[in-house]
Amino acid sequence: MPMTFADLSLAPALLRALAEEGYANPTPIQAQSIPMLLKGRDLLGMAQTGTGKTAAFALPLLHRLAVAPRSAPKGGARVLVLAPTRELTSQIADGFESLGRYLQPTVTTIFGGVSQFHQVNALKAGVDIIVATPGRLLDLINQGLCDLSRLDALVLDEADQMLDMGFAKPIERIVATLPKDRHTLLFSATMPKTIASLAESLLRDAAKVEITPPSTTVDRIEQSVMFVDASDKKAALLALLRTPGIGQAVVFTLQKTIANDVCAFIIEAGITAEALHGNKSQGQRERALDAFRAGTVQVLVATDIAARGIDVDTVTHIFNHDLPSLPESYVHRIGRTGRAGRSGFAITLCDAEQRAWLRDVEREIGRALTVRADHQWHSEAARNSTMRPPVLGGAPVKEIKPQEKRERKVWSEEEKFAARAAAKAA
Repeated sequence: MPMTFADLSLAPALLRALAEEGYANPTPIQAQSIPMLLKGRDLLGMAQTGTGKTAAFALPLLHRLAVAPRSAPKGGARVLVLAPTRELTSQIADGFESLGRYLQPTVTTIFGGVSQFHQVNALKAGVDIIVATPGRLLDLINQGLCDLSRLDALVLDEADQMLDMGFAKPIERIVATLPKDRHTLLFSATMPKTIASLAESLLRDAAKVEITPPSTTVDRIEQSVMFVDASDKKAALLALLRTPGIGQAVVFTLQKTIANDVCAFIIEAGITAEALHGNKSQGQRERALDAFRAGTVQVLVATDIAARGIDVDTVTHIFNHDLPSLPESYVHRIGRTGRAGRSGFAITLCDAEQRAWLRDVEREIGRALTVRADHQWHSEAARNSTMRPPVLGGAPVKEIKPQEKRERKVWSEEEKFAARAAAKAA
């Protein structure tokens, strides 16, 4: 007989909210993590995107707020969740509010790109839960506007991406302000040496939950590749978007300018679309995501800023207009479909310049993508290409292997320049 949430001895208010959401049985990471967390164990959770990680930590933390109520400390919070992007912080906060609807915890998000006025006002009174990106949170701490010395629990979500984005030092400085006697949870989709070192420094007598091997793609997502010339990509993409059976789709591009260009092309063809990337204001990004979630927009064209921040169950297809320069990003991109037990499709358009990146992706996931050659744009030249990958910002990104980037403590100036260029391009 399958385990139910009722078997986990969660607070009645949480079980009521879960029932209303239609959730009866926990996912594997929830079933394994929640009992450990209810006992107060620190936790290292390894699971790919779309496996229910948010509820795996939100439910036991909300349970703690229910059974051990106390006023939120003024200027601070009882629970801190660190996440890499604005989109993910909003998604996590929504999860806490939805699951905790009958507990009514105070939840605030803290991230850059917007005025800090409302964030500071929320902190003055104290909140139960802060969900934050490291940069803005550290800025508020340095201004003396946030005091986390009475924190109960710390969660690092998508820790590997935070380190890839250069947040190692901000995280270290934030942690230095926290009480040593706290509950700490770390979740990551991959386990490079840097994450292992971070876990060792933060966790005490931690339980480890690993649901799938790092970077394993979801089995229910059908993955394929179309080899095309770069000049044919938009035409091939448009034909795919017009295929019967396409519901909502996310199109990933390598750069912001490409996202804008592709989005305009799709709209001109009569398909509703929005672009999502780092040059958009926070208000624009939220409006685009809200329209996509509501179904009034069929296609979201995004850079990797959205690779871990879109949780929309109705996404049927992921299209990689461009391959990512970091192969593990492919795993997170395609994880935007096949959610909540559904099947999904991921189709990659690969030109001659990006052929080497496809080889990196296939090594990362341990399999070759199914080749779709039965279309008018098929290019054998792209399929057999041995070209070097494209150059971003004047530096050959391919020369810097992702694993080496995470594991080496010292980067060359060329590596730093390339990493900054790649981040700016997104």
